[in-house]
Amino acid sequence: MKDIVSAVLSGAATCDDFANLRVPETYRGVVIRREEAEMFEGMQSADKDPRKSLHVDEVPVPKLGPGEALVAVMASSVNYNSVWTSIFEPLPTFGFLERYGRLSALTKRHDLPYHVIGSDLAGVVLRTGPGVNAWNPGDEVVAHCLSVELESSDGHNDTMLDPEQRIWGFETNFGGLAEIALVKSNQLMPKPDHLSWEEAAAPGLVNSTAYRQLVSRNGAGMKQGDNVLIWGASGGLGSYATQFALAGGATPVCVVSSPEKAEICRNMGAEAVIDRNAEGYKFWKDERTQDPKEWKRFGKRIREFTGGEDIDIVFEHPGRETFGASVFVTRKGGTITTCASTSGYMHEYDNRYLWMSLKRIIGSHFANYREAWEANRLIAKGRIHPTLSKVYSLEETGQAAYDVHRNLHQGKVGVLALAPEEGLGVRNHEMRAQHLDAINRYRLAAS
Repeated sequence: MKDIVSAVLSGAATCDDFANLRVPETYRGVVIRREEAEMFEGMQSADKDPRKSLHVDEVPVPKLGPGEALVAVMASSVNYNSVWTSIFEPLPTFGFLERYGRLSALTKRHDLPYHVIGSDLAGVVLRTGPGVNAWNPGDEVVAHCLSVELESSDGHNDTMLDPEQRIWGFETNFGGLAEIALVKSNQLMPKPDHLSWEEAAAPGLVNSTAYRQLVSRNGAGMKQGDNVLIWGASGGLGSYATQFALAGGATPVCVVSSPEKAEICRNMGAEAVIDRNAEGYKFWKDERTQDPKEWKRFGKRIREFTGGEDIDIVFEHPGRETFGASVFVTRKGGTITTCASTSGYMHEYDNRYLWMSLKRIIGSHFANYREAWEANRLIAKGRIHPTLSKVYSLEETGQAAYDVHRNLHQGKVGVLALAPEEGLGVRNHEMRAQHLDAINRYRLAAS
């Protein structure tokens, strides 16, 4: 690995230099182990500890197939799917790997007694397989997490509808929380060259997810002047939705859970911020009964920020805890876009407020290649900035996942893989200088 790291850090190595580097037979990756899949059996989700289930193991480098690339991972990040994987919820991911392994002789590689996890990376291409023409050894890249086969007609209008669509590093093996990752070449995108490795790795999954959910015509199709309610607006997903709303001429109404998180949103430029804990909103009377009076109180508070207007779009990802309120406060003909459901998958709402007011619920899941490319392009142009609060070493990934699981983080948390320290990988210093105030503001806001 030392030769690879030296070549990357030099910034001067050529395509031929990288092509001539020896790819090691093994690498270190963050894994869960099949033999431990029942280790948290009977425990409440909140009591499950990713530090016990995530391990850094030495594993074999996978065989490179057609249309694929091996990437030296300089940095990655932790997403909520990494937390789900680490606590084996809603079910152990080995079932995903088994099903993928049955697809073909080549995909059988993924069905292993360990699962290398992670759905983000920033790094350098080491090798490409047959049929890869757009990328070469030495290219500095980030990866989006859509792994798709595209052998069915269903996926050719929107690859997220492909029946063999999977989330890389969650439903496939050889993910980005490792020193080397295996990706399909159509997951790769150019690394924004004014960002460090850890900054470039942070936006991937959440930035693309927020773009599809809020901006894309496959999601809410946000337009100028829209009022957008954003739950968890300072978090890994919500912080990008807040930026898209601000950059696109909409008005974000940011919902957070602490004064510190409220300040993060204000530092991003949002003016309408609701601290739901400070204002005492309790949308559920008990585990089975919601409180419409609280929905109404919440809607009244929103209208104080919007000049009396109701919400055009709700950016919904907490799920069960907030969904009833989300449906209620949306304007007639408005849209609720939903993903993730981090507080519970079994949503409940009063359907009268949906059907009689002609509201729409849109399910949204990650992004297709075009949407991910456009979201990354906005990062590269300096219109959207990484929200990165803390960076861990590969060995500390369990702690990073624990902090995300316990909601002890702000924005995204990064993980250094082959990068020996933070701050490396910046190639365009002139552009970085132009955007340094914003980069630091967003970084400090999330700290």
